[in-house]
Amino acid sequence: MTSTPLAELTTIVIAGIRNAGKSSLMNNLFKKNVAIVSDIPGTTTDPVTRKIELGKLGMCAVTDTAGLDDTGVLGDLRVQKSKERLIAADLLLFASPVNLAPLPQEQAFLGWLKARKIPWIGVATFSDQLPHPDKTGFFPGNLFISQDNFNPESALKLVERMEQLHQKINREITPVEGLVKEQDLVLLVTPIDLSAPAGRLILPQVETIRDLLDRDCAALIVKERELSYFYKALTIRPSLVITDSQAFHKVAADLPEDQALTSFSLLFARKKGDPAYFIKSLKALKNFPETGRVLVMEACSHHCQAEDLGRVKIPRLFRQMVGSRVEFVHSRQAPEHPKEWDLIIHCGGCMLTQKAMEARLAVFRENRVPVLNYGLFLAWAHGLLPRALEPFFGLADLYTRSG
Repeated sequence: MTSTPLAELTTIVIAGIRNAGKSSLMNNLFKKNVAIVSDIPGTTTDPVTRKIELGKLGMCAVTDTAGLDDTGVLGDLRVQKSKERLIAADLLLFASPVNLAPLPQEQAFLGWLKARKIPWIGVATFSDQLPHPDKTGFFPGNLFISQDNFNPESALKLVERMEQLHQKINREITPVEGLVKEQDLVLLVTPIDLSAPAGRLILPQVETIRDLLDRDCAALIVKERELSYFYKALTIRPSLVITDSQAFHKVAADLPEDQALTSFSLLFARKKGDPAYFIKSLKALKNFPETGRVLVMEACSHHCQAEDLGRVKIPRLFRQMVGSRVEFVHSRQAPEHPKEWDLIIHCGGCMLTQKAMEARLAVFRENRVPVLNYGLFLAWAHGLLPRALEPFFGLADLYTRSG
């Protein structure tokens, strides 16, 4: 991997009605044409995302969305896609033409913004034209800034205003935050099998290595077959061993019982998801319906291998340990009817932002549907709980209390 993934960038989303000047605003931020600009309503269909460095905000992913007032069957689909991006945003730019009276969709969106905790800025576009009387006072207080669509330099003040909000943006924790200290040795176990991508490591492994280096730690990387040899050869005891979940059982067998151990997937359960919710959901494995339904959710597209974790290994292990007649379905989209499922097993979510993952979990939480993470299920299946949770403050105790 040669660039920071979108899921780790500050997410800025531009929203507004059709022909509100959203694409022009995006072009002004980038000082070049990265989005198509046209007087034809509905020019922007699918969300368009580009990376940019924005001062104190650092590397950002800026997304231009379809109009909030788009209509028709395709329009409804476009608005739905836009809403998915809005929910996962770290910062919202609400573009509204200063020369036009507010539409009902703009009034509704303003109310939605006020009800949420997402930092946002109102952008009064087409500031070169006379303001409409009804647009005066539309944006409350100092939450707005004017923008001349045909003057890229007008974006400089907008960037300054955006930088002022950098402390209000909730950033994700890093993979090993709070788990290691300077000069610790951390042993990483990374199996190389048919499911491993050719020529590189998977994203959670890459991010963990970088985080360890940023924290002035040493990282020793081995495959599971060489673990025992190198572990015994060490003169410094690792402060932590992190393994791929698929190798949990073998790795645990090759290590002393008092060696701190967890998995990349559990690191990301904490980073991206809600580990307390996952742990409490383990109760669902007791007395699971004989013909229950399990939805395995993934966050990224990939070609399935012969021993794919989500499509082969987890269903096989689940049927061996929980119920042989359980139905498994796989999806990358949230289900339309969550209550139809007895359990969700979600991947680590490395390609999702924490807010995007939380939006998924909120739907299941509201419908009282239990959710597990790949790593937590595999740790449970291999009898490694609560051990694999002990490096995380309070989680092993929560598991014990949850029974």
